[in-house]
Amino acid sequence: MFAGATQSFPGVVDTCSTCGTDPQVQETITGNKNLTPETAYEYTYGAVLTPGKWWSPLQGLTLSADFIHIDLRQYITFLDPQFLIDHAGPQDSTGRQTFGPAFVQRDGVNGPITLLNTPFQNLGKEVLSAWDFEVVEIFDTSRFGHGDWGTFTATWNETYMADVDIQAVPGGKRLTAVGKFGGGFQGPGGGGSFTHNRWYASLFYDGPSGSWMQGIDAGAVVHYVGQYWDNEQFQVINAGGGEGVSGGGPGNIPPGEPRDRKVREWTTLDLIVNYTFNLPPPAAQSEVAGYAKDGGKNVKMKDGKEKNVMPVSTAEYNPCGWRAWLNNTTITLGVDNVFDESPPMVLASFENFFDEQTANPKGRLWYVAIKKRF
Repeated sequence: MFAGATQSFPGVVDTCSTCGTDPQVQETITGNKNLTPETAYEYTYGAVLTPGKWWSPLQGLTLSADFIHIDLRQYITFLDPQFLIDHAGPQDSTGRQTFGPAFVQRDGVNGPITLLNTPFQNLGKEVLSAWDFEVVEIFDTSRFGHGDWGTFTATWNETYMADVDIQAVPGGKRLTAVGKFGGGFQGPGGGGSFTHNRWYASLFYDGPSGSWMQGIDAGAVVHYVGQYWDNEQFQVINAGGGEGVSGGGPGNIPPGEPRDRKVREWTTLDLIVNYTFNLPPPAAQSEVAGYAKDGGKNVKMKDGKEKNVMPVSTAEYNPCGWRAWLNNTTITLGVDNVFDESPPMVLASFENFFDEQTANPKGRLWYVAIKKRF
């Protein structure tokens, strides 16, 4: 509602072919104090199955599935710059064209576009349908009957985006956004991707209890983001066997045979190893003077009578030294994005040419950590 102005320079095509508008124009995105709350109508269905309750070979297996449907009305976003140009009203005496609180500013009547103002607005609606699947297997090696060698936990979780329909303005055309960057309607730099498939799979090992290996907790996680289409304003041009880009991206070349551009999938692997020290308790200490729970009546004579004696302490002194500091200490070593995978190029993401909502440019990242529980 009170956001400051954000500047962008999207690639656009002016509806006025004789106005001399540049391929890129200035856009200002601002807050809007007149926004009203969004309203969502949603329902979910889900089921969880644990077949090991009926068939012992599948003990530790859990299957789950959920269906999600969300109908969001009066959702808050800003207009796609090209949508604003295509649907703005007639020019006034200064060349301004309005579309609600958004407007196109020209350099005089029939002059080139100098500014697109796109404040946040309550626009149309977004209807989303998705499936979420999860499989978890907890395998205890003691089931083999040859001792405890630890526990393996495998997890697979996927979200399948079945459909995303977006109606930019009330009464307007509903567009399919699934499988597209920026939803196919918010324009360059906006919204992230609505890819069909995203999943992660992990495998973790916990050492057997009662041994020095019980402190081991190691695992690997694979993250996957599926393919999706770049914004339709950015197409790959075939020119003599090479590829260039039209629509305002880098490397513009003369027009050739355009074809839609697909953003490749992005897969990363993370590894982590933890070790927690669980040292055995020290040997019992000698009894020392203090107060007993029974008030000192803790000795019975041969005649059966109780005798008050110097009470024996029931308290235990806290251990000290290096064992105390090392006990319950966890040391962690990990590496994210083991193979140093760069995020796939998204030409419509004007600022850095990758999907900032979905991916990151950090590359391989090593880290260590120490945690102590008192």
